[in-house]
Amino acid sequence: MKQRILTGWTFGRGVYLVLGLVIVIQSAWNGQWLGVLFGGYFASMGLFAFGCAAGNCFGGSCRVETKANANNNVKDVNFEEVK
Repeated sequence: MKQRILTGWTFGRGVYLVLGLVIVIQSAWNGQWLGVLFGGYFASMGLFAFGCAAGNCFGGSCRVETKANANNNVKDVNFEEVK
């Protein structure tokens, strides 16, 4: 857990943390407790690198590699007009 918090920081992760904290502080100041939960979720995404703040699923396990099609032969197609 400590390694996950201290390493792998990106710009997006920092933005999630800062904006989440801003939402928490502003919501608490105004007494909007649902906003505190909302901001806490985004701040925790930035702090613990899960969800969108990690860039993709943690560890890259959700990344899907595209496979090149073996039949990349492009053939000209002749169209004829039907009246």
